[in-house]
Amino acid sequence: MATKRKEWLQIGSGKSYFHRTHQPLQCLIFITPLLLIYQIGTAIHPLEANQQGPIHVVAFLLMLKFFSFFGAAGNYLPLLAVIAMLMAWHLARKDKWDFMPQLYAGMAAESVLWAVPIFVITLALLTHFMHGAATAAAGLAETLPPETAVVLSIGAGIYEELLFRLVAITILNIIFVDMLEMKVAKAIPIIILISALLFASYHMLGKTAVTLPYFFFLAAFGVYCAGIFIFRGFGIVVGCHAVYDLIVVMNDVYHHR
Repeated sequence: MATKRKEWLQIGSGKSYFHRTHQPLQCLIFITPLLLIYQIGTAIHPLEANQQGPIHVVAFLLMLKFFSFFGAAGNYLPLLAVIAMLMAWHLARKDKWDFMPQLYAGMAAESVLWAVPIFVITLALLTHFMHGAATAAAGLAETLPPETAVVLSIGAGIYEELLFRLVAITILNIIFVDMLEMKVAKAIPIIILISALLFASYHMLGKTAVTLPYFFFLAAFGVYCAGIFIFRGFGIVVGCHAVYDLIVVMNDVYHHR
């Protein structure tokens, strides 16, 4: 069990670009601008009382409720939780304290490259199978000011990936690989599927209607993001999710001018 846990912690221990994108410190540095945009943006552009959307993405609110259960309060707590988790992971792995601008440029490019295909698929699905069922990001663009929709889209990229990829997949890995001693090759598909179903089910907590076709799309999107998380790292999947939501929002704004 100790060996398997060590193998999980040492993912991305090489020196190549492919490995460095997995390193927690590099992921934290990469997503720091997004964290700041969301934290500052939700303070500058709070929703008016007569608007229908939440002032934060649901994943962020779930984290606030979790902290309140232990008597802690403050909109900064989820932000600190992201930093604490990635820093603790960094220290556990004993990675170097490096700052690599070229790496972050590559991660940004990858985020866009991974987001574009799923957006194209989304357009095809909306046209042929989900007509009238907007994605959560598109729904935001229809009911909120564009700048608020942009901020919330970035927040979804951060906090949904935190809960359903970093946290959920890590916990599921502990259950299936460490506790049940399942082989990693057999455990990964199960872990990906469960995390994707949790991700799809989570959207029922929001204000967007989740039809059966939309649920299957969300589950497929969850599988896609889980694969990116496992094979390309937390920073890139956050970037991909945020870019995807931003593309959807901008596309919706353009078509509703």
